[in-house]
Amino acid sequence: MQRWYHVVTLVLLVSASEDFDWTKNQRTSFYYGTFPPGFSWGAGSSAYQTEGAWNIDGKGLSIWDAFAHKKGTISSNATGDSSCEGYYKFKDDVGLMKDMKLNHYRFSISWPRILPNGLKNEQINEKGLKYYDDLINMLLENKITPIVTLYHWDLPQLLQERYGGWQNSSMINYFNDFANLCFEKFGNKVKYWITFNNPWSIAVEGYETGEHAPGLKLRGIGAYKAAHNIIKAHAKVWHTYDTQWRSKQKGMVGISLTADWGEPVDSTNQRDIEAADRYMQFSLGWFASPVFYGDYPQVMKEYIGRKSGQQGLGLSRLPVFTPQEKSYVKGTCDFLGVGHFTTRYVTQRNQPSTLGDSYFTDRDLAELVDPVWPDPGSEWLYAVPWGFRRMLNFIKSQYGNPMVYVTENGVSEKIMCTDLCDHWRIHYYKDYINEMLKAVKDGVNVKGYTAWSLLDNFEWDEGYSERFGLFYVDFSSKNKPRYPKASVQYYKRIISSNGFPNQREVESWKRKSKEMCSTSNQLLAADPLIGHMELVTEIVVPTVCTLCILLSAVLLMFLLRRRF
Repeated sequence: MQRWYHVVTLVLLVSASEDFDWTKNQRTSFYYGTFPPGFSWGAGSSAYQTEGAWNIDGKGLSIWDAFAHKKGTISSNATGDSSCEGYYKFKDDVGLMKDMKLNHYRFSISWPRILPNGLKNEQINEKGLKYYDDLINMLLENKITPIVTLYHWDLPQLLQERYGGWQNSSMINYFNDFANLCFEKFGNKVKYWITFNNPWSIAVEGYETGEHAPGLKLRGIGAYKAAHNIIKAHAKVWHTYDTQWRSKQKGMVGISLTADWGEPVDSTNQRDIEAADRYMQFSLGWFASPVFYGDYPQVMKEYIGRKSGQQGLGLSRLPVFTPQEKSYVKGTCDFLGVGHFTTRYVTQRNQPSTLGDSYFTDRDLAELVDPVWPDPGSEWLYAVPWGFRRMLNFIKSQYGNPMVYVTENGVSEKIMCTDLCDHWRIHYYKDYINEMLKAVKDGVNVKGYTAWSLLDNFEWDEGYSERFGLFYVDFSSKNKPRYPKASVQYYKRIISSNGFPNQREVESWKRKSKEMCSTSNQLLAADPLIGHMELVTEIVVPTVCTLCILLSAVLLMFLLRRRF
């Protein structure tokens, strides 16, 4: 009977996924049509990138607070100490969302704002709980669905110092305690939970390259160990919700995975196809395969195991799930969050790497870009819309067509650009959202889309040198005013039309959006005057007043001395 059960399970798993056709790359013309009724449109942010108030109202230190305060780690030595001042301006920001008629807003809860030391049994910060409760209530009052990320990279610094952060399996229980508290406090109002945002970046850039907090360079082992603990932490939180809260709160728990698309340089060359598949399995599949099927992709196990053997190691550098862990992790995904920005061409590496042990050399491939791809200024982000449709179809074929919410998609520009008529972003959103519409037409189960990001914000190691926002934020002003870019009006029209109804109407959108942004440009041009007035109000006036008081005191003393 047990053997029969395993055979049936295997058949179901095989039938749930199908082989992706790497040779079928349909790059069709623009498709006019609309999304299914009930499709959800939103925008996103994260706590460290937007809230500021880094040490206010009992918030504890996060690894990003500590990392950004080290000179030389962030572009121009920027920090997220104040960022967009979202902690104080959330009511204004919800007003912006309401005006855009967003259906949902994706944001994250700062773990150290709720638990300053990271530990539930040490201290719970009531002011932090109230902040998020007020935000959630205001969203719901304005008919905006909150989609809440539990971990968007800001681990409490104390947990990093005491235990080594995600290198230590103790994080699994500590994260579960934090998540359980959030379910308890907010679960009656929040129905969509994301455990981790982009665990690939947490693992690789945090523990392999050191580009991100906590800045460790544990080449060849750090990323795999961190990812292993993150996957098990995700599973534990899913099970906690499933057993303790689901029946009462009726919500869902997913994970958000960000990946570029990898396209074979030559789709008729089997080695290039294998390299492209390996590229996807080492990024998306690294996390998706365990949560859908209970284990790492076979190609990861083979390649890392073989290279570990060549290095004289007795065991693979890729950790192993026990049979119990495999069954525990498998199926822990009510919906899949998908972050996507760009595409790479991929081919088999012709020469062995000289870089030594690392996650990147384990993949044994080379990445290329096409020089004709548009590049708005960020070194890594090229506009390749057709790659989005390809990746969504890959997810459909690999993982049994799960429910998908696009949790991040957008394009940046460099800080020198202060033109609010962001035509490149309009083109990007138009083309990428249209490719998503084609994917829905292909049968991919996409339920919602989240533009990244609502506001210009702290862009991690790039500081404020890259801007992803629909709204321009003047970071030089204390009040951090927001100015709508042309893309706000364009995205607003996509939302109101639920897609692209017809050619004539869509072609008018860009013209109307550019007309609207001229007003914003005039406001932004006046910003130096506003900044000057702030300088007068905050520095000059108090200084003059102080001098007047001092001079009055001196004069009074002089008069008193003459009198006596």
